[in-house]
Amino acid sequence: MVRLSVNVNKVATLRNSRGGRSPSVLEAVDVCVAAGAPGITVHPRADRRHITPGDVRDIARALRGQRTKIEYNIEGDPRPDLLDLVEEVRPDQCTLVPVVPGEITSQAGWQPGPATASLEAAIRRLHAHGVRVSLFVDAVSDPIRWAASVGADRVELYTEPYARAFEHGPDPGRRAFAQFAEASALAHGVGLGVNAGHDLDLANLVVFRDLPFLDEVSIGHAIMSRALLVGLSTVVREYLEVLAARSPGA
Repeated sequence: MVRLSVNVNKVATLRNSRGGRSPSVLEAVDVCVAAGAPGITVHPRADRRHITPGDVRDIARALRGQRTKIEYNIEGDPRPDLLDLVEEVRPDQCTLVPVVPGEITSQAGWQPGPATASLEAAIRRLHAHGVRVSLFVDAVSDPIRWAASVGADRVELYTEPYARAFEHGPDPGRRAFAQFAEASALAHGVGLGVNAGHDLDLANLVVFRDLPFLDEVSIGHAIMSRALLVGLSTVVREYLEVLAARSPGA
């Protein structure tokens, strides 16, 4: 079964908009875990506009106290303070994501070149602390082959292009899905695990869940947006039900 990792950034965004401690990120994590989510994701940005280093540490302590194993995934660009924090917390996975100054959210995956020259050393550093490393990439061949060459364990396919195509109807959606299926098969063929994330939701996930070799989806905005209307526990269960209905052999 494809694993769901719930990104709780937006809970921290709402808290920080007013100050104080409400809504509690830790309570949100507890609700997600109680509803059956097998993973939690955070993305602590340098500007601390949502998840803070304190949140990262608090969540790590909370997840270590769970009866069952809940995977912890920390996303971020490989800046020194982020790498130091990951080394300290030692999550199950660190997803390294390129960050453009001033962006609202991630806009593209890594591209091989001079700007990525330091990533290989960052990956080795995280491996030395027992952390699995995933690289956020577009669903095309060169970045996927490059990710394998620099020692990544997985790639996270940037799925916004699929989500936008899906909005335009079945045919564009199927064509986009075929491209992602090809990319996933390539990643598997070069020894990489396959994660995916960005703008996946209950509608487009019904198709995307059948992506071959898919290990994990990370979803935040869509879950938290719907949770405002029907409740966080309900939404987490809805997503788990969609993933559980994955076609046999997919």
